[in-house]
Amino acid sequence: MNRIDETFQALQGKRAALMPYLPLGYPTLPISRELIRAAEDAGADILELGVPFSDPLADGPVIQHATQVALENGMTLHKCIEMVQDARAHGVRIPLVLMGYYNPILRYDLKKFARDALEGGVDGVIVPDLPIEEADDLQDAARAHNLNVIFLAAPTSSQERLKKIGRETRGFLYLVSLTGTTGQRDALPPGLEEFVRRAREATSKPVCVGFGIGSTDSARRVAQIADGVIVGSALVAKIGDASSAVENARQFISELREATATAQLKNAPDS
Repeated sequence: MNRIDETFQALQGKRAALMPYLPLGYPTLPISRELIRAAEDAGADILELGVPFSDPLADGPVIQHATQVALENGMTLHKCIEMVQDARAHGVRIPLVLMGYYNPILRYDLKKFARDALEGGVDGVIVPDLPIEEADDLQDAARAHNLNVIFLAAPTSSQERLKKIGRETRGFLYLVSLTGTTGQRDALPPGLEEFVRRAREATSKPVCVGFGIGSTDSARRVAQIADGVIVGSALVAKIGDASSAVENARQFISELREATATAQLKNAPDS
């Protein structure tokens, strides 16, 4: 069983999974390595690791800036996989999911990517610009290596499309809480609870929410209705200066973990 599946199975009916996002190679390569270990120590259940790309269409200004810094630091997809391998060598045990755009993966070679990712300790991959209609080749390569391809669904998705995405996604269904790019918001969108309800009707797989979760209060509220809480831009903004990046991240993830762990579950799926 994939580590992602094991994690959700262990947490089912107890609490939502905390899923921070870190852009690999930011603010520096050595600190990025430290951040992975610090995130696990601070209470992350699953960690999304951003693969830098020169044209990150789905990302807001905070992550775009971090991506540019990572590219200037010489970060590549190959180095991202090596960084995961380094994390495993240093005892990191939580699921690690690469999140990146399709072009670098395609250039790397799909079969080679799936093989190297598995050998490096990657558990899943999220590709925001790859619709399910064009994902057969990546899915075939990933299945051969027990690598989960995780798909996103937007609030504008029809119920029929939610069911289609829910059938294809592995590990969990990633709900984009709002239309637009990543970035922390002052409040959660008013239709989010209904969106989660529709997603639960469409799939039996865990339902996780990302995009726009900018505070511990927002994380707590999402943890009441979803199986996973994904926090990206707010965490990247907290990392700040390289000299205090690890401590800043550790503190914020600890606060998020406390908030999500104390959330009262409601509308949870049947066991």
